[in-house]
Amino acid sequence: MRVDGGILTTNPLDGAQQARELERLGYAGGFTFDGPHDPFLPLLAAASATEQLELSTAIAVAFARSPMLLAQLAWDLQLASRGRFTLGLGSQIKAHIERRFSMPWGQPAARMRELVLAIRAIWACWHDGEVLDFKGEFFTHTLMPPLLRPEPNPFGKPKIYLAGVGPAMTEVAGEVGDGFIVHPLNSQLTLETLTLPALTAGRKKASGTLDAFDISCQIMVAAGDTEEELNTAIATIRGQIAFYASTPAYKVMLDCHGWGDLQPELQRMTRENRWDLMMELVSDEMLNTFAVVGHTSEIAGKILARVDQRIKRISLVTPYTADPSRFADVVKTLSM
Repeated sequence: MRVDGGILTTNPLDGAQQARELERLGYAGGFTFDGPHDPFLPLLAAASATEQLELSTAIAVAFARSPMLLAQLAWDLQLASRGRFTLGLGSQIKAHIERRFSMPWGQPAARMRELVLAIRAIWACWHDGEVLDFKGEFFTHTLMPPLLRPEPNPFGKPKIYLAGVGPAMTEVAGEVGDGFIVHPLNSQLTLETLTLPALTAGRKKASGTLDAFDISCQIMVAAGDTEEELNTAIATIRGQIAFYASTPAYKVMLDCHGWGDLQPELQRMTRENRWDLMMELVSDEMLNTFAVVGHTSEIAGKILARVDQRIKRISLVTPYTADPSRFADVVKTLSM
């Protein structure tokens, strides 16, 4: 199993040191995400500081950017990393796209499908010499002067992974993506009953199967070597679960376990700015369903017992620490 660690920076240049440390500790890859800071810039620094570490955005918000911009960023990071970059994209939710990014929203699954096809058409123009003539419902790309067209990429076209929660977006990922990023709010039951069937349906549309399709599962981990460390980790992960569970788009994951009624209650608390109280609604059962919890020495075994055999790649979600060495033994065991 390949294990990825987070590259979490406030200064993009710090991505070099963090990526170098991940590579030294035996992590297979390093990922960034679209949060307070841009997810692409730290990966440029990371690419220059590493030789083997695979690099990805997990995720960059797709609808905050045009297909052309995403195509350029991924193309250049593929060059800089010498073929080690994966473009991981997610849709975000309506409020963020419209009110934070001031971009259009609507038909997210169909829009994501078209965005990926547009990126691939742009890359086909650059890499294969095809005429750029993409005309869709949401995006149109028909102009590419020779002066502005980059040379074919010596490392090939980057892979595109899509993230999703609901069946519609997950099916799109199976149809047009090279891989799928499982949202951190997942469980064995949601994988078996929601995610894998939707991916299979998408692969069927593309006349393929899951055999050659990459699935990367983000796993929330609450772990520590001391009681104090473990309690801190548990409190942080409870807050993370409460935040995710407050989002209407993620209610489908709660419904799987009969906890759907909790979503509107948590959403109401976010509107009242009662963030500090939300975690109290996350029961021990819910915590242990959506996260792997225990002493650090137990984590590798618990992950192996939980993860479906079709998942060959995982990302450790540990927002309470930025020190990847805390899980070096976990990575070593899982990578055997």
